[in-house]
Amino acid sequence: MKLLLEISDNKAKFFMELIKNFSFIKKATPISDAKATLMEDIKAAVEEINLVKAGKKSANNASDFLEQL
Repeated sequence: MKLLLEISDNKAKFFMELIKNFSFIKKATPISDAKATLMEDIKAAVEEINLVKAGKKSANNASDFLEQL
């Protein structure tokens, strides 16, 4: 299982040292705010696509999308 946590900057170093002491944690890698935001945006997009596929949400026409730009 993978988890994405948001830790206060002033506690991040302590938290990283703490989790290194647990044998069941395979890997702990900090990521940038930009990468975390990108991951959240991609997750939201995939969820929206799944809703469209399930018929619970309607998709926009590509030409309508381009007109909005």
